[in-house]
Amino acid sequence: MEESNALNVEQKRRLIVAAIQEKKGHQIITIDLSGVEHAICDCFIICHGESTTQVGAITESIEKKLKEEARARPHHVEGLQNSQWVLMDFFDVVVHVFQEEYRSFYKLEELWADGKVTRVE
Repeated sequence: MEESNALNVEQKRRLIVAAIQEKKGHQIITIDLSGVEHAICDCFIICHGESTTQVGAITESIEKKLKEEARARPHHVEGLQNSQWVLMDFFDVVVHVFQEEYRSFYKLEELWADGKVTRVE
């Protein structure tokens, strides 16, 4: 694919999920927000790692896969300093990579439960 904007939401979702799986990310879920009024994007992808090292590895894997396979880069990445909760903004897809305790605390899945939640096996 030539440019990042050539990717649709589903293509980005598949690449991101594959990148998370490569680094053994846990409890991957996607939330389709396309039908939710005032949603900030079309899709959330949420997962967690067991350590700051794994959270960093998952984040790097996502960036590398999208860059290499789709020439896509995140518009914004936040949280890499402590790798407790890293947010990656790809405009229409936003990825949240947590450490497990922070995921349990913030419960994003519950906050956005009006979207269509899909658990990835």
